Amino acid sequence: MDKRDYAGLDESALVALFCSGDAGAIRFIATANNQRLFRAAWAVLKDSAEAEDAVQSGYLKAFAAIETFEGRSKLSTWLTRIVINEALARLRSARRHAARAEQMAAAARHIDTLYGTTPPPTPDQFAEQAELRVLLEQAIARLPVTYRIAFVLREIEGMTVDEVAAALNVLPATVKIRHFRARRMLQADLAPVARDVLDGSLLFGGAICVALTERVNALIAAHRDAAPGRATLSG
Repeated sequence: MDKRDYAGLDESALVALFCSGDAGAIRFIATANNQRLFRAAWAVLKDSAEAEDAVQSGYLKAFAAIETFEGRSKLSTWLTRIVINEALARLRSARRHAARAEQMAAAARHIDTLYGTTPPPTPDQFAEQAELRVLLEQAIARLPVTYRIAFVLREIEGMTVDEVAAALNVLPATVKIRHFRARRMLQADLAPVARDVLDGSLLFGGAICVALTERVNALIAAHRDAAPGRATLSG
C-alpha cells in the first residue's frame, strides 16, 4: 500500500501525480471532492443516479485535460465547473429527446427515486431532522436551476461567492443575485429550520463515495492505457 502523505502535498504536486495516473492521488482528490461534485451535479439534474454518473464522467474529462490545468483557480473549482457543464449537457440532451409530458413524468419518477415513498409524517415525525431534510431537499429541488446551483454551492457546500462565480463562469454579482433570490424563495417556509439541517443534506460519503472513487480510478487507468493523447479544456 502506498504510504505517501497526499494530504501534506501542495496542489501542484497533487495535480502532477493525478496527471501521471497515480492511483493514490486520484483516490485522495476524488475523496476530497466527491461530495461537492455530487451536490453540484444534483443541483442541475435533481436525480442521484444521474448526478453520480455526471461526476464520474466529469472526472474522466478532467483527467483527459489535466495537463491544461493552469492553476488560475483551485483544482476543486475547476473540477466543479467541469461537472456542472457535464450535468448541464445531460440536462439539455434529456430535454431535446423528451416531450414535455414525458419530462413531467420523469421528474415525478426522479423525486420518487430520490426521496422514496413514505406515509405523511405524524406531528412527532414532522419534527425529526430526517423529515426536515426531506422537506428542505424537496424545496431546493423546486427552485429554478440557476438559483438551485447557486444555493447548493453557497449554502450547503460553503463555497465563496468568487469560487461559485469561477465554477459557473459568471460574475460574482450574478452569484449574489441568484443566491439572494433562492433564499427569498425558500425563506417563508424553511428559513426557521434550514440553517440547522443544511449541513446534513445531500450527503455523499461512506461506501457510495468509496465505490465511486474506485470506479473513477479504474476508468482513468483504462483511459490512460487505451488513449495516450488527451483532449483539452481551459483551466
